[in-house]
Amino acid sequence: MSKSSSIATEEKTRLFSVRFLISLLLIVAGIAWLVFYYTQARGNPLAFPPVEGSPQAVADLGRWNYAIGFGLLMLGLVVSAHPSTPLGRGRGVVAGMLGCFLVGLIWICTFYVFSDDLSKLWVFNDLGQWNLVVGIAFMAVGFSFATKWE
Repeated sequence: MSKSSSIATEEKTRLFSVRFLISLLLIVAGIAWLVFYYTQARGNPLAFPPVEGSPQAVADLGRWNYAIGFGLLMLGLVVSAHPSTPLGRGRGVVAGMLGCFLVGLIWICTFYVFSDDLSKLWVFNDLGQWNLVVGIAFMAVGFSFATKWE
């Protein structure tokens, strides 16, 4: 038995579904984690003597903080690719797909253009060659949107 069309369209037209709110929370948490680590917990390794970051528990994670932040961000984007969210249906799929592809491409191109001296670019300077992984991860999330495109 199939669902009636009125129930299916009602589910798809709801703007703020639970999945959408969870995806927004994950995206904001990922960005907040990256900003907090880079500005507060990382300290300043280039200062002489190097300045320790605080809180120490977050600072001790080192580069794993980037895995946590970007992981939450990517997970939030993947969760938002579901048809019950605005980015998971209609034009939102195309916007999400192209947006992720372009962010990944720009991330990788920026890394290659400035790879001789990354010291002035925030986040890029800490990641080194891992910038390629971040760019490819954005493109992979774009492919998760592409699977929802009709």
